[in-house]
Amino acid sequence: MMTEQRNGEMEVLEKPGEEMAMEIDGQGSISRSSKIVDLLRRFLSIQQRRAEAYSKLRSGFAEYMVSGGDLAYQQLCSEITIEFNDCSKQVLEMESLLLNPDFCRDDLAGLLKAVQAQEKQKLHLTATIQILKKAGRPSERLVSHEHCRFRKPAEHECVHVHELTEAMGTEDAEADAEYDGALKEAIKGVQDAVTSINEHLEEVRYEIEALEVE
Repeated sequence: MMTEQRNGEMEVLEKPGEEMAMEIDGQGSISRSSKIVDLLRRFLSIQQRRAEAYSKLRSGFAEYMVSGGDLAYQQLCSEITIEFNDCSKQVLEMESLLLNPDFCRDDLAGLLKAVQAQEKQKLHLTATIQILKKAGRPSERLVSHEHCRFRKPAEHECVHVHELTEAMGTEDAEADAEYDGALKEAIKGVQDAVTSINEHLEEVRYEIEALEVE
């Protein structure tokens, strides 16, 4: 509160209520910034959970490719799906909070939304890569003898035996090229998504630093 002396009397230049309002507004601003920082830190922890889930998925898939334990791999995929769904649900809730009039941070909500979109793309392409690798290159896939006719325990008439022709060789080459192209595209897509996600996370970290300075 400021005063000024006029004709021997003290005149109030600022009303007590106004001064108190300024203090309350200041405290409100600090509290709001603190809440946003907490929200963004929670978001970063969600991203860490996603990273750990991907690591677990990669390890499980590598083990599956060696051992062929289909049941264990399916169980792992189910667990990872539940984990990702929970992470997405929490981030959507954070987006909603940031759009709330109490925060009015549409920019941060948009940042989280962008990460969500890239995470969805990354998960889709990761699944595509694993499906392709499970199938293998067309020319290297194992032949199933399910429809072959067996005469003796050690002999059978294989329906897959055929004369190798130039046309068949061309078809195999084309199939392999298509497979290699699809795998390469999916891998690049994952790399691009990861790069974009990391750039957005850096923006979140910068925002946290800026808010903590206020």
